[in-house]
Amino acid sequence: MGQALWRLPLDTAQQQQLLQEELADRLADREQQRSGEQGKAQHSFIDLEMLPPELSITILSYLNATDLCLAGCVWQDLGHDEYLWQGLCKSTWGHCSIYNRRLPSGFSYRRLYLQLDEGSLTFNGNAQEGISYFMSKGILVDHPMELAKFIFYTRRLNCKMLRMYLDERRDVLDELVTLHNFSNQFLPNALRDFFRHIHAPEERGEYLETLIIKFSQRFCTCNPALVRELGLSPG
Repeated sequence: MGQALWRLPLDTAQQQQLLQEELADRLADREQQRSGEQGKAQHSFIDLEMLPPELSITILSYLNATDLCLAGCVWQDLGHDEYLWQGLCKSTWGHCSIYNRRLPSGFSYRRLYLQLDEGSLTFNGNAQEGISYFMSKGILVDHPMELAKFIFYTRRLNCKMLRMYLDERRDVLDELVTLHNFSNQFLPNALRDFFRHIHAPEERGEYLETLIIKFSQRFCTCNPALVRELGLSPG
């Protein structure tokens, strides 16, 4: 009786030890399996520098500016490729005066992107200072049509600041209106497209009336057949 009671704790301790050993073996197997999977994942990772340059550039062309900068930390030559930064500049700021000029030696589209981004942020705080910044960097020329094209093909400008700027620069506004082509457009769609580029003021007033008049004149100019059919005056 006493011997049976003495052996019970020993058997229980042995069982616990066996369970602990089995658990340790399972954890070791799982860790080994996980390391093997990570090794396979690392082994299957493709180094872009090992690919043909055209293919690597095509892959990186899907990145935005932030991700491209991060990629440049891994693949420095590819991340600083001028073709990629040129695409980012022109897809974000569709028209700049500098695009149509002979570029100086040492020109960098990556640096231009940073300047365009800085100028846009400045514009969104103060429109006049933003335009002055662009001109000081040689990005824009102080010509109404050049400024109008920049505004028309850019989507990063704050609508409130843009509205204030166009209210002050009516010469730029006039050129901006001529960039719209309303030929064969349904009138509500044309009006919607117009105010997508030229934001309406929050309150009624002289500026809103001016915008409506300019839209009407431009719509009639783009649709002369409709004007004749309805017997309207294009002026």
